[in-house]
Amino acid sequence: MSTGHLTIDLAALAANWRSLNALTSCETAAVIKADAYGLGADRVAKALAKQGVRTFYVAMAEEGAAVRAAVGDKAQIRVLTGHMRGDTDMIADLNLTPILNTIDQINRHFEALPDHSFGLQLDTGMNRLGLEWDDWAAVAEAALRRKPVVVMSHLACADEPDHPMNPYQLDIFHQMTDGITTPRSLAATGGILLGPDYHFDECRPGIGLYGGLPFEDARPVVRLDLPVIQLRDLTAGEVVGYGNSWQAERPTRLATIAAGYADGLLRSLSRGAMLYHGDTPCPLVGRVSMDLITVDVTDLNEDPAALAFICDAQPVDSLAQSAGTIGYEMLTGLSPRYSRRYVG
Repeated sequence: MSTGHLTIDLAALAANWRSLNALTSCETAAVIKADAYGLGADRVAKALAKQGVRTFYVAMAEEGAAVRAAVGDKAQIRVLTGHMRGDTDMIADLNLTPILNTIDQINRHFEALPDHSFGLQLDTGMNRLGLEWDDWAAVAEAALRRKPVVVMSHLACADEPDHPMNPYQLDIFHQMTDGITTPRSLAATGGILLGPDYHFDECRPGIGLYGGLPFEDARPVVRLDLPVIQLRDLTAGEVVGYGNSWQAERPTRLATIAAGYADGLLRSLSRGAMLYHGDTPCPLVGRVSMDLITVDVTDLNEDPAALAFICDAQPVDSLAQSAGTIGYEMLTGLSPRYSRRYVG
């Protein structure tokens, strides 16, 4: 097989949810937007539903279809971008719960689906989504009278525990919501780790479920093995790849691997990423191209049939650091060309 092989450990995913849930005394939902961070929303949703998750967050209404098919009618599926123009039929047909972010969305939802569930998002300083102070003051009484399922906000710097933005946003959220009876939610993965002051009535972990930072105790969920399609021997002085960007300084055994930036292997990994054969690192050499990379396997005692790119020796955040990015981008960029195997 010439495609990479992605192994997704659903038992580890479930264990990560249980570990995060154990840190709270409130409901723990699950964020499975972007096809469950690239790992397959249908399989991930089913695994989490078996753990007792009854509330799932997606980014847009279209993402709700796969989740609804996976978890059935009883779970609540909330749409973080709210009720966009053209979403009404899908929201109604799939029984999705939009998280309304603007007065326009509130008006659209109440006019089109006056008896349908909804939530509200407030902006506490991130300046991305949600109602600001003045808009909230104008609509709070009328909106709360219709009994939203949640009033939520989102932390900008929760992955930095000592960042002053965290207590600032917590204070603003209290000022905007203290005294209401609607369930409140502020914490995603990072917020859960900040402690109970941030938990309120519901937490909604995302990246921590999938083995990513800032949840350092997470079990790894993803392994990516890439097939070797050709081996060749270079003499000292020969060059490799586009732009002759790497030159062999010794006799070199070179493996050509079937994966590239079309598969989510960012071109910035050309700066010196590693692949692994067991615990032995093998440096990526030359440039990452669309479908291929080249790897120095000279120091192995056997020719490999495949090399691991994400594994215990190189978790997704370590690989992301090599690329100058974050684990979120690495996971959500995983190619649909990879064959997927679910274990656990």
